[in-house]
Amino acid sequence: MGDNATHYHISSFFLIGIPGLQDFHCWIGIPVFLLFVLTLLGNSVIIVTVKLEPSLQQPMYFFLCMLAANDMALASSTAPKMLGIFWFDAYSVVFNICLAQMYFIHTFCIIESALLVAMAFDRFVAICIPLRYTTILTTPVVVKVGAIGVIRAILMVLPSPLLIKRLPYYTKYVINHAYCEHMAVVKLASANTFINRTYGISVALSVMILDLGLIATSYINILQAVFRLSSQNARSKALGTCAAHVCTILVFYTPALFSFLTHRIGKKVPPSIHIIFASFYILFPPMMNPIIYSIKTQQIRRRVQRLFSLKRA
Repeated sequence: MGDNATHYHISSFFLIGIPGLQDFHCWIGIPVFLLFVLTLLGNSVIIVTVKLEPSLQQPMYFFLCMLAANDMALASSTAPKMLGIFWFDAYSVVFNICLAQMYFIHTFCIIESALLVAMAFDRFVAICIPLRYTTILTTPVVVKVGAIGVIRAILMVLPSPLLIKRLPYYTKYVINHAYCEHMAVVKLASANTFINRTYGISVALSVMILDLGLIATSYINILQAVFRLSSQNARSKALGTCAAHVCTILVFYTPALFSFLTHRIGKKVPPSIHIIFASFYILFPPMMNPIIYSIKTQQIRRRVQRLFSLKRA
């Protein structure tokens, strides 16, 4: 076979859905559909709420709008195809579309991580240096921080599909997954995939270590500043502004860590459990974020209540 007979031997992949649970695909599609609808609805409400409420025109809520838009994009890059598999037996996916889906999923995940860092920095400035908050976090700075997060993700993930394009795919075309995930696609190649695997792990580890390190640094400084406050009321108020962000961090990183580790070291984890968790980590945080912020943030909760009471009137 010549050099030009690379992956074109396989024009499409076959996504299996959830291995061993194919008989239950119809039922599994119901929670996936509900998660997707709630994600679109909840995040739209957050964006509209911030846009309509003048008191929410602050950096913290601008970052929240970016997070909401990214969450909708992340869910939209996976849920429709998953529902196609679960409800309409649409198992086949064209090679390049599979790579595009893989690219967007990983890009939006890295953008999500960057926005959580930006939001931690926002809370650090608000609590540790409140007098300089408006001068440090101006609207142009917020836009630049968001843009840096997007550019970093685009550039970091771009080599992954390009490295996959150079691999030969001759016989294996069945992906044991509900969507095109990097490692699941790489494993099917009929060649040495050391570079692909090394690059994938390097990106995942560098993002996780850097971003979690920056978030942890912000919160160590925040806690030090909070415990220096004299009144108990001031302490609880300061920590209260961080509650929603901390919940969002836990909801995003916990299943992400589990999914990452089971792919590499969890050989005894049944494939069905791994795929369910991998799907859960893509669909659950985008749905939970607006709920967390609506419950934990008083201004958003009040405005959302007013929004729905006006609609009923």
